[in-house]
Amino acid sequence: MYNSFKRSKSGRKWSALLAIAIGGAFFLGSPNAVAQQKSATTKTTKGNPFIKHMYTADPSARVWADGRLYVYASHDIAPARGCDLMDQYHVFSTDNMVDWKDHGEILNSSQVSWGRKEGGFMWAPDCVYKNGTYYFYFPHPSGDDWNKTWKIGVATSRNPASGFEVKGYIPGLKSMIDPCVFIDDDGQAYLFYGGGGTCEAGKLKDNMMEVDGEMTKMEGLTDFHEAAWVHKKDGIYYLSYSDNHDEGDLHNRMRYATSKSPLGPWKSEGIYMDPTDSFTNHGSIVEYKGQWYSFYHNSALSNEDWLRSICVDKLYYNADGTIKKVIQTSGLAPKK
Repeated sequence: MYNSFKRSKSGRKWSALLAIAIGGAFFLGSPNAVAQQKSATTKTTKGNPFIKHMYTADPSARVWADGRLYVYASHDIAPARGCDLMDQYHVFSTDNMVDWKDHGEILNSSQVSWGRKEGGFMWAPDCVYKNGTYYFYFPHPSGDDWNKTWKIGVATSRNPASGFEVKGYIPGLKSMIDPCVFIDDDGQAYLFYGGGGTCEAGKLKDNMMEVDGEMTKMEGLTDFHEAAWVHKKDGIYYLSYSDNHDEGDLHNRMRYATSKSPLGPWKSEGIYMDPTDSFTNHGSIVEYKGQWYSFYHNSALSNEDWLRSICVDKLYYNADGTIKKVIQTSGLAPKK
């Protein structure tokens, strides 16, 4: 998700977003892409972007006990008006990484009693499972001054793709975005969030709705912008994120850092994905059926920065545990 906080390198992105949010619908999708969104289907689609009947962004990928991989995504609404019209979340799942099912909308801003009365601003989410409950985390402002009133909301359900009810928000946090919850092998849950150059993290209590102790700044990250995501492989913790790269038509790259502890300190390891054709990028990394995958978004369907679409490609590691550069493709091929 594109963060509202002013960037340290340049105010150009902030100015563009602010103008869009105030001025209305400046960015229009292509006729075909808009038509696809209006004629949404709950069947399956193939190739990258792997969801073509609507605009989606900020994919949070998780694998659950039913053997399916689920992606929790935000929804860009056409015609685009920056990021402020994003107003709902959808869930998609697969059992073969080629055929995808849209389970439909699971949450929108009208269901958030403490949220901004004008709605909108439902940015990058995450979902985890613990003790029989699915916990869905999402950023949403609680007041008209959306940039200063972000909360990290929590909705729960007994099902991975339906029945979510908003239970409240995590108290005591700063006004930041992009929640990611990582549950370690011992069952301890950690919350990561951030934006505007800062990433913070801390333990969650067993109720998954309160911070246990203090949130601390993650040290050792190079050029952190937003979109924190944490996974673990062979005893190594990986914190991936979007950076502040802004050069001509090329923007956010995906970087990562490693640590021997879930709360750092972190060692910056470099870039694992080059910029897409979108103004932003936001990713997740997950293993499914023995293969690691990198999820991200681009603007291939619309050719507009704020009408994005989620994609996935294979991710590989070097022998020393570092990540090889992800190659962006037109989609995963079916297994023969």
